[in-house]
Amino acid sequence: MSRPVQTWNFALDLGGRAGAPLFQQISRAIADEIRRGRLRAGVRLPGSRTLARTLLVNRNTVIAAYEELAGEGWIESSKASGTFVSRSLPDVKPRDFAGARSRRRQVPSAIGFDVAEPPLYVDPPSVAQPAAAQLAAASGLLSLSTGSPDVRLAPIGLLTRTYRRAMRRHSSSALEYGYPHGHPYLRGAIATMLSSTRGLATTADDVVVTAGSQMALELTSRALFRPGDVVVVEQIGYRPAWLAFQQHGAKVVPLPVDAEGLDIEALTRLCQRTHVRAVYVTPHHQYPTTATLTAGRRIALLELAKRLRFAIIEDDYDHEYHYDGRPILPLASADRAGVVVYIGTLAKVLAPGVRLGYVVAPRPLVDAIAAHRRIVDRQGDHTLECAVAQMLDDGDVQRHARRARRVYQARRDSVVKALRADFSDCVSFTVPAGGVAIWCETAAGIDVDAWAQRARQKGLLINTARHYSFDGRARPYFRVCFASLTTEEMADALRRLQAAL
Repeated sequence: MSRPVQTWNFALDLGGRAGAPLFQQISRAIADEIRRGRLRAGVRLPGSRTLARTLLVNRNTVIAAYEELAGEGWIESSKASGTFVSRSLPDVKPRDFAGARSRRRQVPSAIGFDVAEPPLYVDPPSVAQPAAAQLAAASGLLSLSTGSPDVRLAPIGLLTRTYRRAMRRHSSSALEYGYPHGHPYLRGAIATMLSSTRGLATTADDVVVTAGSQMALELTSRALFRPGDVVVVEQIGYRPAWLAFQQHGAKVVPLPVDAEGLDIEALTRLCQRTHVRAVYVTPHHQYPTTATLTAGRRIALLELAKRLRFAIIEDDYDHEYHYDGRPILPLASADRAGVVVYIGTLAKVLAPGVRLGYVVAPRPLVDAIAAHRRIVDRQGDHTLECAVAQMLDDGDVQRHARRARRVYQARRDSVVKALRADFSDCVSFTVPAGGVAIWCETAAGIDVDAWAQRARQKGLLINTARHYSFDGRARPYFRVCFASLTTEEMADALRRLQAAL
């Protein structure tokens, strides 16, 4: 099924073309995407107004870019039907992640794992809690620690109706055994989404669907790691990923994170001493600090991985929630060497209970992940997968994401204003361009962990840096998650936080 890109905000990387007029930067970027197979012959492009809004440029600039592309034969336009990639072009094969020889070197067969007991993982008290809204209603507790979206905004009615339709329309394929890679309908819809919004030249064959991003991390670990493999992670980061790696015998090595993301110079020094199998990063909005991996470090990381042949596991857990400027395209969009394993989720867009994630990777790794999925879970909920695929095709998910993004941006701005007004003498922070949380640094002399303990006594849950640190050491930071609380609930939470101080 051909899915037009205009149902999504079409992401386009204009980097590396500085010095040329802006319209030429746009036209060259689109031509490059056609050459590498992200945009295929006959695909409908966004209208000039839509693309201008997405790229934050004047509409006349986009019109000039389209005119140049049409003059060169890349695209064809009709007032009645729109703008399309020219059908007279050869059908460029979408980028495969690596040649056959490179793929075999990059993704060895997953054998030799020892059976081991999983590591014991006990959530800190501030994590093992219901959603913030449920806490408030049931016990008066509020939480600034949950990075989940507000389930009260989820399109429950629409999802229910679409699920029923999917049960009727796809019962022959949804209710039978099959498709450990995920239902083809959803795999195709995800490939279209990633092509439009994140610059990946991918097809359904490059995608495997999982029950959320945590299963994606678990299955990737099963397929990729042998005991003793070194996996680099962010020193302040996502603990469940570390545990998934460790469970399959990997040696997890933390490296520092600063305002520019993972320290690539430290990674380079480590690679000189030991063989690194993979690097796990959250480059768009680093978890939990919200720092964005800078362009220079992105290029250096990709080049290092290409030269030393280690995998980059890119966890793009909240790409949809970016408020200021254009979102940064994933590392996977610039991967020409087949080194990036791209993991994402639909749970952050719809609701945490909608357990749908995905992995985009070289075909052998995709197949290996599906084989492990078949053992663990046989297959996913194909009826749910068909329902969500239909919502993606109809534009329902996109419309909901835009509505939620507006709500969360307003909540972010409200929290920023309140923190500046009431906590300026004890808390500092950088306003995040996206994501669902603010990473706050406390002033000298404040014991942030003691503050969190007193806040809990007042019915407020917060996570300090100790919760996210690999070494468990205290650091003067805490996280304010704003997406799941209304403005009124957040005002109450901040009053409790102030009282605890």
